[in-house]
Amino acid sequence: MTVEAENAVDRSDNVCWVEPEQLPLSCPTEATELWNMHPKVFLDIKSQGQVSCPYCGTLYRLKS
Repeated sequence: MTVEAENAVDRSDNVCWVEPEQLPLSCPTEATELWNMHPKVFLDIKSQGQVSCPYCGTLYRLKS
């Protein structure tokens, strides 16, 4: 399952917290406004527990 909806990610403190069951992780989400879209990329969050999107800089952190 991918993170496809804005409400699927906890965006507290300018960090997007991702549950392990939401992997694989992709950015942007379906809730991203059209003017703010970029090509969809899958992000490897497992290796370090966090990752930033190379297009928009959104920081994702894996909840343990």
